Amino acid sequence: MMETVQFIHSYWAYLVLLVLVVATFNALFKFFSNKPFDAIDFRMSLFALITMHIQLLIGIILFFTKDYFGTIEEVGGMGEVMKNDVLRSNIIEHPLTMMIAVVLVTVGYSKHKKKLVSKPKFKMLAIFYTLALILVLAKIPWNLWFD
Repeated sequence: MMETVQFIHSYWAYLVLLVLVVATFNALFKFFSNKPFDAIDFRMSLFALITMHIQLLIGIILFFTKDYFGTIEEVGGMGEVMKNDVLRSNIIEHPLTMMIAVVLVTVGYSKHKKKLVSKPKFKMLAIFYTLALILVLAKIPWNLWFD
């Protein structure tokens, strides 16, 4: 089961990254060019939100099926985990950073819905989605993506 969850998490990440990049650049482009907010813009931002949340759920399932708590105990506690770059990245940095990115997308999506005109809508999406994209790009395990 763990291999299946890992497979889904790994390949769904490509879709998440693609959708987040498209939604972010769409918001940035339309913000700076003063374009009107259309239904397609709403759908793009919503699809980014949905794919990110699905990836978060898959990641949570993966986190608990990999038994990282057993690994922490096995290596001698959190102090030893923090000294090991790979374990620290897998157990602490990647999950925490990605959760923050999901929160940013969620906040940006929620805030944009409260705005009544296009420019502030795109501004909210552009700010929060760009920050989320930066975090996602920073903590993707690139060495696993291009093996």
